[in-house]
Amino acid sequence: IPSSREAADSPVDAIPNTKNGLIDWSQDFFGKPAFLTVSGQLNAETYATALSDVYTFGPTFRAENSNTSRHLAEFWMIEPELAFADLDDDMACATAYLQYVVRHVLDNCKEDMEFFNTWIEKGVIDRLNDVAEKDFVQLTYTDAIGLLLKAKKKFEFPVKWGCDLQSEHERYITEEAFKGCPEIKAFYMRQNDDGKTVAAMDMLVPRVGELIGGSQREERLDYLENRLDELKLSKESYWWYLDLRRYGSVPHAGFGLGFERLVQFATGIENIRDAIPFPRAP
Repeated sequence: IPSSREAADSPVDAIPNTKNGLIDWSQDFFGKPAFLTVSGQLNAETYATALSDVYTFGPTFRAENSNTSRHLAEFWMIEPELAFADLDDDMACATAYLQYVVRHVLDNCKEDMEFFNTWIEKGVIDRLNDVAEKDFVQLTYTDAIGLLLKAKKKFEFPVKWGCDLQSEHERYITEEAFKGCPEIKAFYMRQNDDGKTVAAMDMLVPRVGELIGGSQREERLDYLENRLDELKLSKESYWWYLDLRRYGSVPHAGFGLGFERLVQFATGIENIRDAIPFPRAP
């Protein structure tokens, strides 16, 4: 067994390669391509179809070169999955979950919240009270784009229908257009009848922007197979996921909530790297 120094000095070409210079996955540890997980959603869907309502909580990894105050390369995510649920049920669950957490923090962590309100973000308690008590604004993707196009503010990233909303767009919607109200934008993962949008939603909150992302899952086998073809993804790699639909499925939905963003939102911390020990980021 090589020493740690020898291992650190090992050349990259020690990785087994084919004659064409590509990685020989058959000689790798698992004998096939393996990756760090970006989500527990697909696996949770298998349990939801058997047990109804489930959740996962674990580390996730994103190789995104996002040098912002709200992105990490490794973070923890809470992911509920609900059987016999559509997008409306998903949004209701996400709203109830966030409001429950906020009320619990306000009721049981008063001394800590007074500290944050004094030294980190003045007004954080009032902001959390608004989230706990106010109704959430629901806005479709199309309406959100229309609102941004009418805004007098100049954005770094141009706005047009079909673009992904950036942090500056999300913060404008929650902090300026709706004056601090939490908001869910439903830009309809299950394909909608219009053929252009999917049944998905993001929950936007002041200061942080997107806190929760979720969708109604595609339970129709033919639609799912077509989507894999469009994205040029191997059906063999997803045989078990397709079998969930092939041998009987139910409408189901779920969402993911980044734990560190929740901490950032609840405490008023400016940078997400202060919400986790030893942050891993670009």
